[in-house]
Amino acid sequence: MRIAINGFGRIGRTIVRQLLTDPAHDDIEVAAINDIAAIDTLAYLLKYDSVYGPLPVDVAVEDGGLRIGARWVPVTHEPDLAKLRLEGVELLLECTGKVKSRADAERYQTTGAGQMLVSGPTEGADVTCVLGANEEALGEARIVSNASCTTNALAPLLRALDARFGIVQGHMTTVHCYTGSQPMVDAPRGDTLARSRAGGVSMVPTTTSATRLIDRVLPEIRGRVTGAAVRVPSISVSAIDLTATLRDAPRDLAAALTDIAARSAVIGATGDPCVSTDMRGRPESLILALPEAMAVGDQVRIFGWYDNEWGFSARMIDMARLMQRRALPDA
Repeated sequence: MRIAINGFGRIGRTIVRQLLTDPAHDDIEVAAINDIAAIDTLAYLLKYDSVYGPLPVDVAVEDGGLRIGARWVPVTHEPDLAKLRLEGVELLLECTGKVKSRADAERYQTTGAGQMLVSGPTEGADVTCVLGANEEALGEARIVSNASCTTNALAPLLRALDARFGIVQGHMTTVHCYTGSQPMVDAPRGDTLARSRAGGVSMVPTTTSATRLIDRVLPEIRGRVTGAAVRVPSISVSAIDLTATLRDAPRDLAAALTDIAARSAVIGATGDPCVSTDMRGRPESLILALPEAMAVGDQVRIFGWYDNEWGFSARMIDMARLMQRRALPDA
């Protein structure tokens, strides 16, 4: 499969890291990278990473592109998506975070790429799809949103809980590491005043896009689960803290969660007393923390970790494969 990446930020670079370090992805060719930053900067940020450490292969600028190990990838610096020339590219991974509207999304159609997968929420997608929650909704969509990291963590769990036990109502708080949407010193930022405060020194109560995306991905539980976020001074790995009322609560919550993880391709579980750094680089959408599971009558509390960059990037690759398989003549 030939892919192109538009936007070589945290998710774009993490996708490339996974493609390069896992032999299972040798069949995926990165045919092009587009980012407005200087190519020397792109090479440096791919080679050295404050979260995941140095890339275990050499990175160099060569002939207007990046030499990454044995691979050479052409790099362009075009700010206008519609002006990219991607003939022969089967899937464009849109990772700029700037595709918000339908008009924005449709600009990819002039590039020559066959399909587009957006690494975040967008109103411009044909469908918002989360593996483990609603992949059957993919259909023939050509512009697909991979939702958000928190939605990928929460939606598969909610689907499993509702199918087995029936969710009456619930509330989720994501304890989320700071991101590039927050300033490092107090400065005007975002649509909430608290988001304008320095992300590295305070816990910041804020909103999460998962609240509205869950209703979109799982319409059968629309209105039954609310959500909020607290951004915390941690550079990577986030968590969801879900409290829910179940119609038929399990006798042994930890055993039920273990079984949910065993039957899921995207949910993991751990019985160890872990902290967030232990989960860095984990590819699952969610890792259930079994020692944190609590139940009183029909009320349950479920806690789980997710590497909001590595796990989400892994789902981007998985979704890309699913979209490609669907496009094959014998699919």
